Amino acid sequence: MLPEKQQVLIVDDEPNLRKILSAQLSRDGYDVLTAEDGEQGLQILKEHHIDLVVTDLKMPKVDGMSLMREALREDPELPIVMITAHGTVDTAVEALKLGAFDYLTKPFDKDEVRQIVAKALKVRQLAGAEATRSTAEAAETRFGIIGNSSGLTDLYAMLERVADTPTTVLITGESGTGKELVARALHDHSSRKDKPFIKVNCAAIPKELLESELFGYERGAFTGAVSSKPGRFELANGGTLFLDEIGEIPVEMQVKLLRALQESEFERVGGIKTIRVDVRLVAATNRDLKKLIASGSFREDLFYRLNVVPIRLPALRERASDIPLLVEHFLTKFNERLKKKVAGAEPEALEALQAYGWPGNIRELENVVERAVLFCDGDKVKLDDLPVEVRGGGIIGTLSTPPVTEAEMQAALSGEGGLKEHVKVAMSRLEKELVGRALQQTGGNVTHAARLLKISRKGLQLKMKELGLREGAGEKSE
Repeated sequence: MLPEKQQVLIVDDEPNLRKILSAQLSRDGYDVLTAEDGEQGLQILKEHHIDLVVTDLKMPKVDGMSLMREALREDPELPIVMITAHGTVDTAVEALKLGAFDYLTKPFDKDEVRQIVAKALKVRQLAGAEATRSTAEAAETRFGIIGNSSGLTDLYAMLERVADTPTTVLITGESGTGKELVARALHDHSSRKDKPFIKVNCAAIPKELLESELFGYERGAFTGAVSSKPGRFELANGGTLFLDEIGEIPVEMQVKLLRALQESEFERVGGIKTIRVDVRLVAATNRDLKKLIASGSFREDLFYRLNVVPIRLPALRERASDIPLLVEHFLTKFNERLKKKVAGAEPEALEALQAYGWPGNIRELENVVERAVLFCDGDKVKLDDLPVEVRGGGIIGTLSTPPVTEAEMQAALSGEGGLKEHVKVAMSRLEKELVGRALQQTGGNVTHAARLLKISRKGLQLKMKELGLREGAGEKSE
């Protein structure tokens, strides 16, 4: 179980700096661990769940760069903030290109520390464990993506055509479908693969800080800007910039972003020098940008500049045939992490996993498999190891209409009509609600809805006809 408080590891060979940072972050509500050098820091990372590392760049034994490389090898999503002096800023910028989250220049402002730490931890929380990033040898993969369903076949063909081009790509899809994974695939299969891949979660950055985050700032541009700092566009020069949750960018920032994309140039906040870059942009969103355009919260010209090559990722319910491969993949991952030996899933459990609607998509499936491995007592995941909503028990708990209204209850108690008549009406309403919810939960797939309801596909079709659901149920079949 993860600790209630987020844990921050401070690694620095200066006792006073460790003491000051530890006291401030403790006051801000974090659990803080400290290490006096990189070697001790790596040992703490092995023994504790750490959400963020703040490390000095120059240290004896194991320096900050070596610590970062080793830590990211074990946990690619771990945010690492470098502490640097003015003379080593160039090295800190290089660390950003290699995967560090951000850096602090001595002497640093308390508010700057607070903002960077909060931002890093929010990004960590939003990203979670990206559901398709590990490498299970048992699973068939292409571009690091697991599955061979028809929806993915189209995706693979698109990636083959556009990966090694400078063209801007807009990835759309529900939360948890693996948009960052596709962005990385585009980068890794291009001629830019040896250059930086810089990602920005636009939803995790306060609106007032987004401009300086993207374009950098000059010394004195605002309170706390004690030195100049490059933005993400500069850091991505020659490589790929991935803007996740692009729909969250405020309208006033969209004009400057549009210019940077069209002209490949911009100015830092507080600066007058025009900076030119060579950046391939990949953007992603789980929102309907056309609706945002209609509401006036997203610029139409920016949309068309982003939507040069649109890639839509299918929801997991649209590629249920890939679930056995994904389950095998996650079993391998969590067997290793949890020191278990779960060999697979029983047919009944696998059937329930394929029938479930997966509103959280692959990320939700990963969490369910992790829990199943944790609680599994045998060598295979059983139906009882799965959460109740996945087993089908969640449908009744989410009914929007009660099977008996208050008026009908009063009529029954007052003697109007017989008991059987009222029960029949209530059961009919319950059946309609259950069937409708099963179809909604499985994306209108009749075969999967039938499995969820434990009836035959033909039986469900007859029941839909009887309840008048055939026309509006969004019926699909395999």
